[in-house]
Amino acid sequence: MLKKKLVNKPKNLNTFLTLWVGITLSTIGTQMTNFAITLWAWEATEKATPLALIIFFVQAPRIIASLFAGVIVDSFNRKYLMMLGDTVAGISTMAILTLLLTDNLQIWHLYCTGAVNGLFSYFQDLAFSTSMAMIVPKKDYARATVMEDYLTYSAGEILAPFLATFFYYQQGLSSILIIDLLTFFIAIFTVIIVKIPQPTHNFNCQENLRDKLTFGFRYIFNNSSLLALLIFLLITNFVSNIAWGIFPAMILARTNNSGTILAMIQGAMGMGGVVGGISLTLWRGFRNRVKGLLLGNFLTEFNSILIGIFQIPSFWMVSAFLMSFFAPLVGSCNQSIWLSKVEPSIQGRVFASRYFIAQIMSPVGLLISGFLADNVFEKYFNSGSIFNFIFGAGEGSGMALQYSLFSFLGVVISLIAFRIRVLNDLENRLIDIND
Repeated sequence: MLKKKLVNKPKNLNTFLTLWVGITLSTIGTQMTNFAITLWAWEATEKATPLALIIFFVQAPRIIASLFAGVIVDSFNRKYLMMLGDTVAGISTMAILTLLLTDNLQIWHLYCTGAVNGLFSYFQDLAFSTSMAMIVPKKDYARATVMEDYLTYSAGEILAPFLATFFYYQQGLSSILIIDLLTFFIAIFTVIIVKIPQPTHNFNCQENLRDKLTFGFRYIFNNSSLLALLIFLLITNFVSNIAWGIFPAMILARTNNSGTILAMIQGAMGMGGVVGGISLTLWRGFRNRVKGLLLGNFLTEFNSILIGIFQIPSFWMVSAFLMSFFAPLVGSCNQSIWLSKVEPSIQGRVFASRYFIAQIMSPVGLLISGFLADNVFEKYFNSGSIFNFIFGAGEGSGMALQYSLFSFLGVVISLIAFRIRVLNDLENRLIDIND
């Protein structure tokens, strides 16, 4: 396939920054709701499985959507798809608020609204990520990715837990849902006021629907280095979700249900992401982005191990800060690789297939996570364990072992990946689109 250069290359970050402000505010509102719902669900059940299932029902529809979302994003106006995602999220929040105010809210309602939000937010996220090459200068790919994926999320991690804890215990869950709704309106407004260029459609008129749906997969499987990168991400995402799915439950169980301590740890995590993201933005990252990605994953997982081992909140905060400090290396290097190696007109289909391959096992990891915590590791520690001297013997100790064990596997996987030539030679095997 011949590669075409963009006719109108973006000259500055103005459009991106406008969208980024709206997305950041909306993310803070959403994270406030997610944190408050976590507290509400834990108070209602005191089990790890429901908390893991809430995340599962958000992720699973995104995996399914990735099978066909690429064709839609490459075919339709990406601006409208971004607006649709915010609109559906707002409607879902209104539904939860209505159920709460009428005393009808149950755990399964959160599963349903999470599934709806997961589905439409994927279209929104894909539409935005595939617009990056149209609104961000190439030299700022890594910087914009850090801002989008990490500064946005981390800013929410700093503010959302504390705000959610305050409003939850003072005003209740309803006040947080109202704030979330207001942020959705702001996000939609920022999308409306900017112009988002659309790439020229690059579909073959002779292609049938099956060919269009499988285009992204065929593109990736014809590039062994990109496939190797995705296999690495698939394995690490699966392993890390078995740990991450129980993170809130582990902290709440080990602190006598303290939402304040959980907020402090997530705040430290957010601060680490902000500091790491800003540092990477100023530095612009590794020249060899694969090396940067692998190193970032290694350091992130290593500090994740320490969160499980430590039993003192202040130590948790330090480890959480360091874990998030190195995390932007992973996402920024990965996104920068794909933005620079894949033609913008086909990024919707390729990025959707990329997401499917990298995330297909993540929901399975979440299902395993809650089950192992409630039925294996916690029971194992309750009956006495040789690991008691490391992780303690109280409630949540079994989850701490599970968290550290699977984080350690993430470290091992990263070390192995440094020895895989087809992956480490990616930058030399594939030239940048605009070179």
